[in-house]
Amino acid sequence: MSIVTKTELKEQITSVSSSKDGHVARWYFGGLASTGAVIVTHPLDTMKVYYQTSGQLPGSQGLISTTLRVIQTNGFLSLYNGISASMLRQMTYSTTRFGIYEVMKQRIVSKDETIPPLYKRVLLAGVSGAIGGLFGVPADIVNVRMQNDIKLPVGMKRNYGNAFRGIYIILQEEGIRAMFQGSSMALTRAVLVSIGQLAMYDQFKYFFVGTLKMGNDDVKTHILSATFSSITSTALAQPLDVLKTRLMNASGPGRQTVRECITEVYQTSGPLGFYKGFAPALIRLVPHTILVFVLFEQLRIRFGIEKNRN
Repeated sequence: MSIVTKTELKEQITSVSSSKDGHVARWYFGGLASTGAVIVTHPLDTMKVYYQTSGQLPGSQGLISTTLRVIQTNGFLSLYNGISASMLRQMTYSTTRFGIYEVMKQRIVSKDETIPPLYKRVLLAGVSGAIGGLFGVPADIVNVRMQNDIKLPVGMKRNYGNAFRGIYIILQEEGIRAMFQGSSMALTRAVLVSIGQLAMYDQFKYFFVGTLKMGNDDVKTHILSATFSSITSTALAQPLDVLKTRLMNASGPGRQTVRECITEVYQTSGPLGFYKGFAPALIRLVPHTILVFVLFEQLRIRFGIEKNRN
């Protein structure tokens, strides 16, 4: 591996941070890219919820065999239960977190810096994730409940139909507080996921381009960076994702507290219980993150704002 001088590294990092043609992202590109990606990866998210809300331990039954059984019982389209809520969640959650992160990242760079340092990006990603997570909670609750219908008996299915119908029913039957149950877990998870995705995606991209000299703003670099950032995100957030899913799926007066949910998961499944659905989560998040950032980068390069106009 050849030695990279400080000047070469600075030039390479500068090209990565502003893209090939000097364009930076518009605030809504992340939301558009995330909504497009979730259309492809939603069935994997449905199976993740299936594992997290069941008594199965990770690996106790094969993902493929379980998915085939679900399709045989409920039909292929059942894997798309909650797609409207999933898209609404990306329009709220991802648009907010990407928008705040990208806009502020472009503004916190000092005159002496080519990119914000990692600690600033981690802090910014965490704050962006928390705010985005809060905006996305109502759609997330409807999404979890609609997806969970695939393993409920006919008489117990909620049958919301679509995201807006689900929000209306929850407000009518359970009140406004029910729209934000599990929000503490959702916000904490969103912080960790955003750090793993946003801040670490940038970090991996700078590493591949600056240290390993793998090119500038090409699809290969975007895919590699997204893959490693998605693995980081899953490892950080999976225990909180399990708790969030279980809390959001619960309804009625007997809803659990966070402490009760943690205790139940540990007593019934042990430490591995906090990683239920890890394989489906990873299998979902890797292609989802790759699609998000490939779409995001293409939007930025083709339709972004010229940096010298900011």
